[in-house]
Amino acid sequence: MATQLPEGEQPMLRIIPMPADTNANGTIFGGWVMSHVDLAGSVPAVKRAAGPVVTVAVNSFTFREPVFVGDLVSFYARVCKTGRTSITIDVEVFAQRGRGAGTEVVQVTEAQLTYVAIDENRKPRPLPGAGEINA
Repeated sequence: MATQLPEGEQPMLRIIPMPADTNANGTIFGGWVMSHVDLAGSVPAVKRAAGPVVTVAVNSFTFREPVFVGDLVSFYARVCKTGRTSITIDVEVFAQRGRGAGTEVVQVTEAQLTYVAIDENRKPRPLPGAGEINA
């Protein structure tokens, strides 16, 4: 499923997986992708919360295509909803395969995660402007 990178958006994270990141089938281990999705999702969550957040839920996670050693993997994340203390983030992951003129872009994963803003005692705290949608 060839596609293109989201136009006008900057990735929250870009990384090239290495052989140590593979599973028994020789593709990149799903847990590796999941951990990077969580990191990428935390970037806009921390910004929206204006402080620390914790992951409280993985609402959905779909692996569409495998990731291979040497792919340039880009993680795009955006706020899709906020509550009083929570921030829901959509994450899309794309792999760029090949280099130069033969580069193919494939969406490999999409996920939605929920984070909660926390205070210095690790207790939920209200977001600045809490309750605004798409803030």
